[in-house]
Amino acid sequence: MRAGAAAVGDLADQGLVLDQSEADGAAAVPDGVGDQLADDQFRDEGGYERGPAPTTASIEAARGPYAVSEASVSRLAGSGFGGGTIYYPTSTADGTFGAVAVSPGFTAYQSSIAWLGPRLASQGFVVFTIDTLTASDQPASRGTQLLAALDYLVDRSAVRNSVDAGRLGVMGHSMGGGGTVEAAKSRPSLQAAIPLTGWNLDKSWPEITTPTLVVGADGDTIAPVATHSEPFYASLPATTDRAYLELRGATHFTPNTSDTTIAKYSISWLKRFIDNDTRYEQFLCPLPPASLTIVEFRGNCPHTS
Repeated sequence: MRAGAAAVGDLADQGLVLDQSEADGAAAVPDGVGDQLADDQFRDEGGYERGPAPTTASIEAARGPYAVSEASVSRLAGSGFGGGTIYYPTSTADGTFGAVAVSPGFTAYQSSIAWLGPRLASQGFVVFTIDTLTASDQPASRGTQLLAALDYLVDRSAVRNSVDAGRLGVMGHSMGGGGTVEAAKSRPSLQAAIPLTGWNLDKSWPEITTPTLVVGADGDTIAPVATHSEPFYASLPATTDRAYLELRGATHFTPNTSDTTIAKYSISWLKRFIDNDTRYEQFLCPLPPASLTIVEFRGNCPHTS
């Protein structure tokens, strides 16, 4: 049973700064009843399909089919994380959307992963790029903050009626990637996890049951794949839907700028597991071959989740 959205409350105390489209009269909080009816209408046996049938061109494009709005969340409004920016599809005609919280890495701020916000939201997700409480927070803390951000998104945010509380995921870069696996370990109900050149002193994650795409970089000298991404992936249970993507010609900081390969497979993974949209299975199985941008792609096919 999918969890329902929280009831509408007072937005004035949340520290939200709405974008211009909302200031001009666009509804920041859609009608929950209408969303549920739309969900019932648009859901089919394949999952929660959002947007037209995907193609390679559509998932590699800089923007997807949805127009995107955004809302800023102040540090004071959040509880247990450092504020951030919510990117969300402007239209609610297709019902509710799955949501993803994204954490930056050590000493970094949400600006370092901001490109993922509109890129993913335009494909039909609510995306929350966050700042952490301090820039030096360690992976375990970042994992806790990712979960706090998701809780805020579902329970208190201005777009909570656009979010399906049963379809949530986490992403993060560097220590934020380490926090991503921490969050997946702590909350098995998460539907997807994507650590991007993740760093964590803990290399073993046999407890994770959340479908996890581990992304490493062949030129990473801060979190080398041999001591981080590869053991992360190898330690995931064989019963967990999992994949390992090693980027070619990439560094630890490649996830900090717009990258088509990261976007392509992140979109496919989130669609396949948060939306249970099997139209995206074609981009993950059979496993993508080595290419100019991919050293290798490992995983279990077909997926079972």
